[in-house]
Amino acid sequence: MATTEMKSATAKSVKAVAATAAHPKVGTATAAPVAVAKVAPKVTGKPVVKRSVPITKVAAKPLAKPKTEKPAKVKKPKLVRDSFTIPKAEYTVLDDLKQRAGKLASPVKKSELLRAGVKALAAMSDPAFLAALKAVPAIKTGRPTKAKAG
Repeated sequence: MATTEMKSATAKSVKAVAATAAHPKVGTATAAPVAVAKVAPKVTGKPVVKRSVPITKVAAKPLAKPKTEKPAKVKKPKLVRDSFTIPKAEYTVLDDLKQRAGKLASPVKKSELLRAGVKALAAMSDPAFLAALKAVPAIKTGRPTKAKAG
């Protein structure tokens, strides 16, 4: 057992000596100042000319390529959400028109039907437009009231 204790004791002392040598305490006499060697720049034989204006390199221009015109980007229209009140009978007409469009191999959404109706009204003459407006009865606007139970 004595040999194991001696090996561990010598290993500890070697580590302690290495630690103190690697990291000497500041301000102790054992820490010697480190000398820094200065390296002289190489002399190539050509005199160095300092200029006050930096030299700019002129890039060679490539041959002019024919410009292809890019199609102008079409901006998407801003969408607006809205809600409205419609009588049940007219709402079923919207469903009938959707089915009719589907039979004609052109399925549409309700919003597309409404937009097509707005375009059709906009294309009408003034007397036809007034006649279409008078054919639609006025209804009370707003949300329907909930019936109270009991």
